[in-house]
Amino acid sequence: MTLAVCFGGLALCAFIVLLLYGRELRRMAVWLRMRDGRSNGRMATEMPGAGFTELARAVNNALDAAEAERQDAAAERRQLQRDLASLSHDIRTPLMGAAGYVSLAADEADEDRRAHYLGAARTRLQDMEGLLNSLFAYTQASDPDADLDMRPVAVVPVLATVLAGQFPAFEGRGWEPRVRFADESFTVEADEAALGRMVENLVSNALRYGAAAPSIVQEGRTLVFSNAVADPGALDVSRLFERFYRADAARVQSGAGLGLAVVKSLAAAQGIEATAALQGDVLSIALEFPV
Repeated sequence: MTLAVCFGGLALCAFIVLLLYGRELRRMAVWLRMRDGRSNGRMATEMPGAGFTELARAVNNALDAAEAERQDAAAERRQLQRDLASLSHDIRTPLMGAAGYVSLAADEADEDRRAHYLGAARTRLQDMEGLLNSLFAYTQASDPDADLDMRPVAVVPVLATVLAGQFPAFEGRGWEPRVRFADESFTVEADEAALGRMVENLVSNALRYGAAAPSIVQEGRTLVFSNAVADPGALDVSRLFERFYRADAARVQSGAGLGLAVVKSLAAAQGIEATAALQGDVLSIALEFPV
């Protein structure tokens, strides 16, 4: 056999292999192009070799990831629809109550009773305003394009401002919050307004749902808000930071269940880890600040 014949045979073999490889790649491309996006079909290879096997595996992994994202998005849409329905009910209730009291006031000749009805209507409108304000705060906190002014912030003055603003509420309950800082000059990298909102929501949450005065303790890079709760069995700690989540015992009170969701969103935006724990009847929410 001459050298020319050998080279000719090798060239023919190479041509056939390239032809088969090209056909397999085109088959894979057609499969991808014609694949039903709702199908669970997997790409398979009809050619031997590690290269085609690895390509099929990579394509299938990408399809799995895309399907998981699609299912997550669908679940998120369904949850959002349920949340909006719940919020719609929560807003409609005080609105209808206010309308009812206004109607009673319009037909009431007695001045004192008319004033009572109008006061009740005003209270329900304030409840509705609180719900809308909470929703607005949540949309702001969840905005991925929001600009945060990250800079060193001393925590004690921020906390002092919040506690001073809540003094009437504490006084009305006969509570005195217990505050202990291992380092009173404790400073963190944060957006001061966002940090203030987080602290405000945590203190308000303790006032609204707590059974005793809260304690606020700083150790290292952690700030912990703790307070006893009346019905710990009603709490699902794993869901505390979900938007619109309210424990069964809290549903009799006004509120949209967005306060802690705002805390979680603002914490994530600033690289702060927010966690919750329940030990006995004491609920603790911790903010772990990055170094």
